[in-house]
Amino acid sequence: MKVMVVIPTYNEVDNLPLMVGELLALGVDGLEILIVDDNSPDGTGEVADELAELYPDKLHVIHRPEKMGLGTAYVEGFRYALEKGADYIVQMDADFSHPPSYIPQFLEKMKDYDVVVGSRYVEGGRLDEMWGWGRRLLSWWANSIYVRLILGIKVRDATAGFKCFSRKALEGIDLGKIRSNGYVFQVETAYLCERLGYKVLEMPIYFEERRIGRSKITFFDKLEAAWRVLELRWRRNF
Repeated sequence: MKVMVVIPTYNEVDNLPLMVGELLALGVDGLEILIVDDNSPDGTGEVADELAELYPDKLHVIHRPEKMGLGTAYVEGFRYALEKGADYIVQMDADFSHPPSYIPQFLEKMKDYDVVVGSRYVEGGRLDEMWGWGRRLLSWWANSIYVRLILGIKVRDATAGFKCFSRKALEGIDLGKIRSNGYVFQVETAYLCERLGYKVLEMPIYFEERRIGRSKITFFDKLEAAWRVLELRWRRNF
């Protein structure tokens, strides 16, 4: 079994070495890590290269010339993972909002599912206590009401960025046809997986506030995501 953990990075120089250390400490057989860095000005790409020299059989790096967006980073990373023969592909953030300790549980569930989603909004899922009520309400409404109403999907955490895909699922959704590039990329992949009939499990996780650095999501990102959901409904109508 080969597992590839795909992590897009932009200005995560302090988080990256810690994240790589925790992933490798999981002791998962066949686990490899792919860093997709968008020319981070803080030197994240250089640190990634140093880590790749320390773990040449475990860590891979893709350098992109500029900040090109989350969606294209994942598409490029997923293609790389498939080319390298990965059986399972995990996507996650570098900032520890997605605790690596859940990955062995994801892989155990993959025996019976095509996709496992680390979910904040199913029973047992929790948000960091640092989240204010306004932020909690907006996130819950966007995921559990707005996206489900517009797209008719069942998943409650449609923008979840912590997932495990089987090789079959990623090959089936046709990465070349994905157009969403911001955080709505998560919504489009969730939508496609359901429409294509893949078995999807939402597994509850504790979503931790990032440990170091600042969130990359802006107010305009949120507005764009709301519009893109409507555009996705029109463009991807099955």
